Amino acid sequence: MTQKNILVEVCVESVASALAAQRGGAGRVELCGSLIEGGITASTGLIEMTRAAVSLDIHVMIRPRGGDFCYEPDEFETMKRDIALAKRLGANGVVFGILDVNGDIDVDRTRQLVDMARPLAVTFHRAFDMTSDLLRAFDDLCRTGVDRLLTSGGEATCLQGQKAIRQLVNQSRGRIIVMPGSGIRSNNARTLIEQTGATEVHVGLRSSYPSPMLHHNPQVSMGSVEGREYHRFVVLEEDVRRFCGALENSG
Repeated sequence: MTQKNILVEVCVESVASALAAQRGGAGRVELCGSLIEGGITASTGLIEMTRAAVSLDIHVMIRPRGGDFCYEPDEFETMKRDIALAKRLGANGVVFGILDVNGDIDVDRTRQLVDMARPLAVTFHRAFDMTSDLLRAFDDLCRTGVDRLLTSGGEATCLQGQKAIRQLVNQSRGRIIVMPGSGIRSNNARTLIEQTGATEVHVGLRSSYPSPMLHHNPQVSMGSVEGREYHRFVVLEEDVRRFCGALENSG
């Protein structure tokens, strides 16, 4: 937590990144797998190892696959089981988002997952930004019992969506925490917080560095992004510290 009491949540997909977030001064981590897909549910092993490594609150992503946020019955059941597992493994919160085919919040199924997750904290993620009407979706979301909304204001980045984020903060009237996320950097965080009134922010702060492998086979790619096998993405302690320092110096 910074001197201005702005909580910084860092999105991570490894134990090393979670440790860097903690050492750099973050207040919480969101733990995901496969951030190249926008984040899916972390493995059991990753949750266990991260829980053993850090004392920070850990909010675990609950997303059974990449792609859209309209889930089949078997996928919804998978989400239920993953929430139960995250609880058993010591998570402090879970993060998910469910929409219907019309791009509205799936109120009933969201409420079911919220009830199942308790007493853990619940964040509804940026599936919200894919809804057909942000203000209506926000009122629907407040009826589900979630604690927090992660949003970019329906735009690609928070700076583009800051007017909408401010409107959501005002509309919340203390019912739900509105947490901006997407495109927040050390050089724009202060302005974003001043313009929106947010008290928490969500950041990635990932850096790419080359694989230590000496042998490369450029003819083979294991995923949809060519060459991805020879790069790693990590959060660095100094980047988290720099970001938190920028917030501390904003007063």
